[in-house]
Amino acid sequence: METLIPVINKLQDVFNTVGSEAIQLPQIVVIGTQSSGKSSVLENLVGRDFLPRGIGIVTRRPLVLQLVHVSEENRELKQHENGRIDADEWGKFLHTKQKIYTDFDDIRQEIVNETERMSGNNKGICGDAINLKIYSPKVLNLTLVDLPGITKVPVGDQPADIESQIREMCLHYISNPNSLILAVTPANTDIATSEALKFAKDVDPDGRRTLAVVTKLDLMDHGTDAIDVLCGRVVPVKLGIIGVVNRSQQDINEQQDISEALKDEGAFLQKKYPAIANRNGTPYLARTLNRLLMHHIRDCLPELKTRVNVMASQFQSLLNSFGEPVDDKAQALLQVITKFAAAYCSTIEGTSRNIETTELCGGFRICYIFHEIFGKTLETLDPLGGLSMLDILTAIRNATGPRPALFIPEISFELLVKRQIRRLEEPCLRCVELAHEEMQRIIQHCGTQQEMMRFPKLHEKIVDVVTSMLRRRLPITNQMVENLVAILAYINTKHPDFHEASYITKSVMDNDVIDQRK
Repeated sequence: METLIPVINKLQDVFNTVGSEAIQLPQIVVIGTQSSGKSSVLENLVGRDFLPRGIGIVTRRPLVLQLVHVSEENRELKQHENGRIDADEWGKFLHTKQKIYTDFDDIRQEIVNETERMSGNNKGICGDAINLKIYSPKVLNLTLVDLPGITKVPVGDQPADIESQIREMCLHYISNPNSLILAVTPANTDIATSEALKFAKDVDPDGRRTLAVVTKLDLMDHGTDAIDVLCGRVVPVKLGIIGVVNRSQQDINEQQDISEALKDEGAFLQKKYPAIANRNGTPYLARTLNRLLMHHIRDCLPELKTRVNVMASQFQSLLNSFGEPVDDKAQALLQVITKFAAAYCSTIEGTSRNIETTELCGGFRICYIFHEIFGKTLETLDPLGGLSMLDILTAIRNATGPRPALFIPEISFELLVKRQIRRLEEPCLRCVELAHEEMQRIIQHCGTQQEMMRFPKLHEKIVDVVTSMLRRRLPITNQMVENLVAILAYINTKHPDFHEASYITKSVMDNDVIDQRK
């Protein structure tokens, strides 16, 4: 049972490193209103001062705190894993890799620096968590998440919707069905109005995951006590309600040692609540949290194991699909580019193994564009479209100049023909555009090869290079087509069509001569 929490901590480190939240891991989420004493409860559990202190909102980023118990038997092993450590207690941040902190003031300063780096230095908040692991012989194995305190009014450069932002952040963590909720409420307020318990009730209506902590028992009004609250007579909580006494601000300013504060807490509980003193206090809270977390992990373990095995199998299959490790990168690069080029050419030629059966693609699609789309467009063009008899007569008359012409001027015929041929330019350019689009589609079709899937960055770069090359050639191709259309304006009188026309003209003239002789 004791090994369950370290295993979950290792899983959490792995998922934080790879940036994945695919599995919701068991952990204890601490929520409460601003200045309710959440940070003091955590420090009492650790037994050291290590969290930032101040007025107003101090916790401005989620802090994932992993407490690891280091016994005398396994301390040498821990030191071997983390290097030589000349201290009984030390800490380690995930974002600073293997750097070891033996001074807890440095841990506090690093939390402040990392918070200001992401959240600014004027009360802003950020949802990215800080991961801290503390090794100590004085702690029990626990995983806790300290969240920003629930607040109502924005201060500093906080946005106007700061309340809803903190609410969404809290709900994101406590909505995890595998998490335990530690709802912190100060004793000098009415527990029936506790925002923390209200949040917990919203996501855990049965109360199976909620444990309440009542802080500041020593600050209640004279003549009152919290016996009814701690016994669950006011607001019942299934997992229980535990009262603790935190250090006062004066104690903190005077740097009172937490061990002394725990003694004072025990003395206060024995004096004020002797009947239930053994079921309250920070030591009892730590043992309760450790027990609840281990039992909760035990209950969640079958589902977690199944989920981890499924994900491991999926990623192992994905890893196997990548093939063997690449030793010669230059050779592998050349092979991938060569195979891509061969696949591109085979797709155009129709010899590709992966032939589409649902739509036309590749070379036949280009053939279809030329013979069907472009060909039918040309057939729909009327050679005399937009050209009236009056236009023809006007062109002939303008070409004769100031003197009447005996024969039809050739220049007028050429002028009219060029005008009609220019109408072919738009369908030709449209044909080029369609062919260019199909060649772009072929690039994506060739990207389904195993080699392309294995090297996605290389595939992306190849696609960019080929796409850029096709895009650069498009204006040049359009220019060539425009030049070809312009060249078509040259009238080749040696063309067979002209010979047929001359034969027809000659036969007509011969018939006229015969008619005249008759």
